[in-house]
Amino acid sequence: MSYIGILITYIFIQNFILVQFMGLCPFIGVSKNSESAIGMGIAVTFVTAIASVVCYAVHTFLLVPFELEYLRTIAFILVIAALVQFVEMVIKKMSPSLYQALGIYLPLITTNCAVLGIAIINIDEGYNLLESFTAGVAAGLGFTLAIILMSNIREKLEMTAVRKVFKGVPITFISAGLMALAFMGFDSSLITNLGLA
Repeated sequence: MSYIGILITYIFIQNFILVQFMGLCPFIGVSKNSESAIGMGIAVTFVTAIASVVCYAVHTFLLVPFELEYLRTIAFILVIAALVQFVEMVIKKMSPSLYQALGIYLPLITTNCAVLGIAIINIDEGYNLLESFTAGVAAGLGFTLAIILMSNIREKLEMTAVRKVFKGVPITFISAGLMALAFMGFDSSLITNLGLA
């Protein structure tokens, strides 16, 4: 698959939030306003991109030569945890207000299954280093797209008359479900039709 095909696949066709339903905790928790949604999206994109590269290197140059592939998940979680700590320190230093807005959800990137998911998918798909990086960036961009769309919807819903029983989390889940249905309309035949397979 071409690099553009990988980008389209993980942004639209296999969007981690809206199609694979990974990373829903920060998606629901941080999408209350656009500023924190953009910050979380950038943080997740950075972590997925770098984690994809580092996990590829760990798998290829450490686990496979020493026949330790069975430790893949543990090794990947350790890599992701270290990267998230780095991102957390950078955000705290560069933008304290964003750090406060992200709150508990920033450390939760460590346990965000979307980050671990893309690292494992890269290995399972047999992607090389550059393809792994591209898939990591695309997964992060797909996450960012979904969380920004949801934050815009939630900001509009705050000013809309919604029945009391649906206010808050219920209408958020209904909106997320409708977004997921829209994204499921993208199909892998899109890649084939565009000649990107």
